[in-house]
Amino acid sequence: MKSSPQTLSFQLGLLHLIHLLAMVDGVIDEREKKAIEAIMLEEEISERVFKNFEKAILQKTEREICQHGLDLLNLCSDEEKKSVFVHLYRLSEADDKVHIKEVRLLLYSLKATHIDFEDVELMARMAKVKTEAVNR
Repeated sequence: MKSSPQTLSFQLGLLHLIHLLAMVDGVIDEREKKAIEAIMLEEEISERVFKNFEKAILQKTEREICQHGLDLLNLCSDEEKKSVFVHLYRLSEADDKVHIKEVRLLLYSLKATHIDFEDVELMARMAKVKTEAVNR
């Protein structure tokens, strides 16, 4: 989804919500790990930013992680927010199972950031078509 340099608020907001989405079923499987690595590479999230993020969330509750992630996203442009949700949408499909908690997290987060799901779904489809075209 990267089209321009992203802000630190974008990167950290994305990491917070990725963490919550990936951990919703208590396990991050290999497909999810690969998807997360691809997102970090695509969005140029440095190892330093990631390590600092990991340290920062150690003592936080799920609710605190969610709220901080949403606060960070609300500092971002609508395009950045939509980009985050496209990544989350694609990540939710990575393990071929969509957990009810994933759906709740996505719906709550969309509402809290005032982003329309239809926009996210359209952007996700366009990104998938683009990726498939590149891979041919």
